[in-house]
Amino acid sequence: MIKEKKKVAFISVIAAVFLTGFKLIIGLLTGSLGILSEALHSGLDLVAAVITYFSVKISDKPADEEHNYGHGKVENLSALIETFLLLITCVWIIYEAVDRIVNKNTQIEVTIWSYIVVISSIIIDINRSRMLSKAAKKHNSQALEADALHFSTDIWSSAVVLLGLIGANFGFHLADSVAAISVALIVLFVSYRLGRRAIDVLLDSAPKESKNIVNQVLEKYPDVKKFHQVKIRTSGADTFIKFNIHVDPLISLKETHELCDQIEEDIKAQIPRSEIFIHAEPEDETHIRQEME
Repeated sequence: MIKEKKKVAFISVIAAVFLTGFKLIIGLLTGSLGILSEALHSGLDLVAAVITYFSVKISDKPADEEHNYGHGKVENLSALIETFLLLITCVWIIYEAVDRIVNKNTQIEVTIWSYIVVISSIIIDINRSRMLSKAAKKHNSQALEADALHFSTDIWSSAVVLLGLIGANFGFHLADSVAAISVALIVLFVSYRLGRRAIDVLLDSAPKESKNIVNQVLEKYPDVKKFHQVKIRTSGADTFIKFNIHVDPLISLKETHELCDQIEEDIKAQIPRSEIFIHAEPEDETHIRQEME
């Protein structure tokens, strides 16, 4: 499993190296801000892909004495770093685009290579995004999922640049700068989504979807008279779940243990790579304690 995740992340790095070099060369030759902005974007994609590769490599290390819950949050930290890199991209792109529009320095040379590099980028990003998304779902990897989301938006940003080139080819050179700003806006949207999710995980915010699953599983067991203190946190691909259940005081310890095992199996079937901690207590004793209070 770890080898497959590393392989997918490494292929993404190779693709980023190729696209960055290709776009940079064509952008410099044509003077297209749209393509140069895409080159910078791909350059930061390369940094993000490298960070993802190493985070995936580290995050699957088993828990140890210093890291009792494993190393999964390395993936979330890499997603946050990726967000900052994307924000830097946006600032540069918008600054350059506005400067060209204000100073009317929008003349660019559109060649067949301009179209080849952008169309190649779209094709590569479609395949790369699908590959990363498939691996992310299979291994429940947030780092790979962040990369998949990132590169899926690259498809749209490249499409915007392609439209800008078409406009410039027909004499509307301002289209290139407008396309560059559009790229920046797309990147800002992606940055917000990635950053918010990464911060939520790093601050141990309980994922609503997982909490709903736990509630639905517990509600279907008639032997669970009541449940409370459902606490959920994620760390990379791992989810840690803790809750209390109230059971009939007349059932045996063995029956209670079997009930907890069934609950664990049900939850794990819907939430991969989850660790579940269940505290079972008799229902009657709870009522007596509440009355005394």
